[in-house]
Amino acid sequence: MGLDIKDLKIIDEVYKTHNVSEAAATIGLSQPSISVRLSNLRRYFDDPLFVRTSLGMQPTPRADEIIHPVRQALELLEGNLGRREAFDPMASERAFRICMTDVGQMVIMPRLLDRLSVLAPHIRVETHNLDEHTSRMLESGEADVAMGFTQAIQAGFHERRLFREEMVCMVSRTHPRIGDAITREQFLNERYITVHTPGTAHWIVDRALEQQQIVRNVAVRVPSFLGLSLIVASTPLLALVPMHLGEIFARGGDVKLLAPPVALPAYDVVLYWHDRYHRDPPNQWLRGVIADAFFETQKARGG
Repeated sequence: MGLDIKDLKIIDEVYKTHNVSEAAATIGLSQPSISVRLSNLRRYFDDPLFVRTSLGMQPTPRADEIIHPVRQALELLEGNLGRREAFDPMASERAFRICMTDVGQMVIMPRLLDRLSVLAPHIRVETHNLDEHTSRMLESGEADVAMGFTQAIQAGFHERRLFREEMVCMVSRTHPRIGDAITREQFLNERYITVHTPGTAHWIVDRALEQQQIVRNVAVRVPSFLGLSLIVASTPLLALVPMHLGEIFARGGDVKLLAPPVALPAYDVVLYWHDRYHRDPPNQWLRGVIADAFFETQKARGG
């Protein structure tokens, strides 16, 4: 028995996804066909290759040994010697895996899913946290792209600016002391709720305030933006939030957004992907869809 390119893709996809069904959808084979090929591969390598566990199909040591040469062979066959398979978004049932923060899930996902529902109705999306594992996941193919603001993704990665973000003050609409504007004195004296989570700009805000010798009176620290607006709406606490997220919170009518009375840096929200997948047709298509969605949104805003 010899190996063909689909056998190599099966090894690669099951290794990335830990799931036979997802691998089948990505490659374009039925699950029974994948199972038959996996059985043949196990006989070929005289090893189970992947073992079912509570965490999905986990690779054996033999699979860990062969995954690098398998991926090298795929890059050679698809990139240099053969024509790349065309990606048909209308027919594809693949799952795209995107690393992002909880802010991204609220700001980015709705407009992305709305666009995908028209362009690729059978596509599925999985999100993962933007954290210290993101670089490895992008390199290995466990994630297709990442979005956010981070310095952890550097060498070997491509990036594209999606939009410019700035911080605003968010307070309860019925705040007892703050009306339609916030003074510097109020900014210094009011108590705060702060969010510290990977992939966000909280650290550049902290640094900017420190450089201005401003120390906030922090009453509460939370690890996520989820639920933040409910807390702010029902307390006199202040929060500094990204403007795009604040606009979503303010739609409910219980909180209001105010310009901070001190200088805070703006920053770019960026799309990242690894060089290995720079010319991969599905990855290229996804990046284009994401970029177009934000270009149209910024154009509508006059940005």
